[in-house]
Order: sequence, then C-alpha cells, then structure tokens
Amino acid sequence: MGMGVDMRNQMAKRAAEEILTGMVVNLGIGIPSLVPNHLSEETRVMFHAENGITGMGPSPLKGEEDENLCNAGGFPVTLIKGGSYCDSAVAFGMIRRGRVDITILGSLQVSQYGDLANWIVPGKKVPGMGGAMELAHKAKKVIVVMNHCDKHGLPKIVKTCTLPLTSSRCVDLIITELAVFKVSKEGLLLTELFAPYDLDFVASKTGCEFNVCESIRTIPY
Repeated sequence: MGMGVDMRNQMAKRAAEEILTGMVVNLGIGIPSLVPNHLSEETRVMFHAENGITGMGPSPLKGEEDENLCNAGGFPVTLIKGGSYCDSAVAFGMIRRGRVDITILGSLQVSQYGDLANWIVPGKKVPGMGGAMELAHKAKKVIVVMNHCDKHGLPKIVKTCTLPLTSSRCVDLIITELAVFKVSKEGLLLTELFAPYDLDFVASKTGCEFNVCESIRTIPY
C-alpha cells in the first residue's frame, strides 16, 4: 500500500519530534531521509551517514544538487556548517562505539517485541545488508518509520517476524501512517493516532495484540 507525499512528510515530522539538540542521528533511506526537513531552526544536531558524512542538512532544492554529495542511499543531500567527511571505516567506527544517539530506519516487518526485519526478502536480489545490522545493535534509540501494511495489504507489525531478522528486540518506537507505538519488554503500547484513523481500524490492520495508552494523542492530518 503506497502513500502520498503529504503523509510521508507527516510521518517524518513526527519522527523529528524525537530528536534533541546535540544528538548524532543516522537516517535510513526513504521516509527517514525527509526528517531533516522538519527540524526547527533551534534544533542543532549532526546527521550521520554510513558512507562517511556527519552533518547532513535538508534535501537540496531541485537543480541545486551536488552530484558528489549524497547519503548512504545515493540520494542528494546538503552539508551544514561544521559538517565533515570521513571514510566508511570511520563512519562505522562511530556506530560501533555507540556514538549514534538515534537511528531512524524503514522496515519490512517489526514484531510485537521489537524484532527488526528490514534487510532482505528471500529470493529477491539486494545490493547488501548495509549498516542496519550495526545501527540496530549500537544506536542508543531505534525508530522505525514504515507503512502499516505491505503492498498486499498484510500487516507489517506482527506477532513474530517471518522474514530474516536484522536484529532482535532492538526497536524502541514504531511510526506508521496510522499510529505510533512504543515498544517494551511487555510488548506494544499505542500512544498516538494519525487522524482520521481510530483504534478499531488500527487493530484491524495490525498483526498482533497491543496495549493502549490511557491518554492517546491524535495527530491532525
């Protein structure tokens, strides 16, 4: 199930709320790459990419792209004042040393206990696993931003992942176009709904049970 640009930006905007001044943040490809566009001017962070950038800024305007400046997914980015370049070995060293405060990733499936499956669909060719396995283990907070269901209408939030795992019990927060879930050892807690969706609709599209926060925030469309 696809989604429009407005909804993708709404999800990215919600993910941006988790970012605080002074953090080092790694962004996956797709919706996570939109997050820098939704930070306030007062929020000062360093966006990190596995290909060797620390200090990525918002996406460049059309026609102002630099063909030599891209993120780990190959998409054009900008560099903020104070940003820097390094090789991939140093970039991964930052991840492995626990220097990344938050990673925001896409996913194919997430289980009710935070297992992450986002690197391969069996039988399909992929260029490689990328940095997700390292980030999922070493980032201080792991946020998943993804469609609630796949292109066949099947839930991507499930009781048990059926796809190969990237990492087990690593996801802290799930943001979809329908709702926001916190993940803990006890399972999922729904804390927010995107208008105009309600609890019954979200439950019908979710492949596992979840608890509901006493005070649910509704995010307007």
